[in-house]
Amino acid sequence: MKFAIIGGTGVYDVASKTRVEQVTTPYGDVEVDIQNIEGKDIIFLARHGKQHSTPPHMINFKANMWALKELGVKFVYATAAVGSCNSNFKPGDIVVFNDFLDFTKVRPITFYDGNEGVIHTSMADPYCQNLRKLFITAAKEEGVKIAGEGIYVCTEGPRFETSAEIRMFQKMGGDVVGMTNVPEVVLAKELEMCYAAVGIITNWCTGLGEELDKEEILSAVERNKAALTNLFIKIFVTNNLSQEQCHCKGALMKL
Repeated sequence: MKFAIIGGTGVYDVASKTRVEQVTTPYGDVEVDIQNIEGKDIIFLARHGKQHSTPPHMINFKANMWALKELGVKFVYATAAVGSCNSNFKPGDIVVFNDFLDFTKVRPITFYDGNEGVIHTSMADPYCQNLRKLFITAAKEEGVKIAGEGIYVCTEGPRFETSAEIRMFQKMGGDVVGMTNVPEVVLAKELEMCYAAVGIITNWCTGLGEELDKEEILSAVERNKAALTNLFIKIFVTNNLSQEQCHCKGALMKL
């Protein structure tokens, strides 16, 4: 059983003793770092590339997720930098995603385009309930403050959202806004992986606070990335994870 951590804007720290592996997929090649910790292989994948050079709308999500499948990954934690449109979640806070609203437009969103017949994927629990619970418990044990759970709104990017769009997202129940978690979460579910994602709030959304500042965004990420990485690793190495504790491996329905 292998495990993966997907990092967003500068999120994940890896120790020096890692090996780099190039994974060839039907959708392109993916480079990952692999570290063996207490006998368990943990795979680190930089969503935007190691130099953060790939904009959100150009990320090869299908190659990324298929590479994890090829490596035998069943459990994934992901991080994402997000803006807040909920007054209870402030810059610097950590939020666990429990649902999403998809406002992407042109991204490839599925592995199933009809060649295997008509296949639907359940989104009743897009972010694995078991991994969410384990993360919240581990955070309490380690004294890492979690602001709460919230609904993630995914936009196409790379532009930021307008004030009118943010007001619409608020009325729909959105809590945080980002550009990368869809279709990643959907593709993980199609591959029947247990997948959970955690957001680092870097700024107020457009119209709700001061203009975005690059240094503040990076600072918010820097303050939290080591703690999150360590929590993910702790969960992977100290728990006997099983897909019998959730519904992720039975998410597909073929008609």
